[in-house]
Amino acid sequence: MASTDGVSIHPSVDHGVREGNPSFSGGVLTCHCTTNPVKVRLSAQTAHNHVCGCTKCWKPDGAVFSQVAVVSRDAVEVIENGDKLEIVNPDAPIQRHRCRDCGVHMYGRIENKDHPFYGLDFVHTELSPEEGWAAPEFAAFVSSVIEAGVEPSRMDGIRSRLRELGLEPYDALSPPLMDAIATHVAKRSGALPA
Repeated sequence: MASTDGVSIHPSVDHGVREGNPSFSGGVLTCHCTTNPVKVRLSAQTAHNHVCGCTKCWKPDGAVFSQVAVVSRDAVEVIENGDKLEIVNPDAPIQRHRCRDCGVHMYGRIENKDHPFYGLDFVHTELSPEEGWAAPEFAAFVSSVIEAGVEPSRMDGIRSRLRELGLEPYDALSPPLMDAIATHVAKRSGALPA
């Protein structure tokens, strides 16, 4: 087994994964600006929280992975300084809205109604001081951290540390989410009944 000494994943999980509270009903995400921060209210608990190694998700300084969850887009409301938000890449499937001043991604929205995850927004619950958010469940796109500059020789240690934390590492999404995508595609193509 590879050594996990000194392996950092993300500040929210490096000292252990905190359990969520199933009756938690939301909170406010705040960007990193010290004056006039962007604030986004989530009026529901999140789901499918995970650490993500992709190069598109926002990561706090020094983090190898991001931490991201989904919530119904109907539960997302910009409540302060929304004029500071800009879309990182309007052509991307997930339109990530970030604060133009500090660069923090506040939420990612899918506008394509044919996308399997349409109706869900992607959020970073570590931007909230409230406790009770759904706990991370797995690690996605683990190999992608290499694309961000992590030495391939570190991967065994990173995967071992993820498993120690109870975050099964995948090089895609978790099997249930991959099944949901495949089911959506099969229903649209007629391979399965809609």
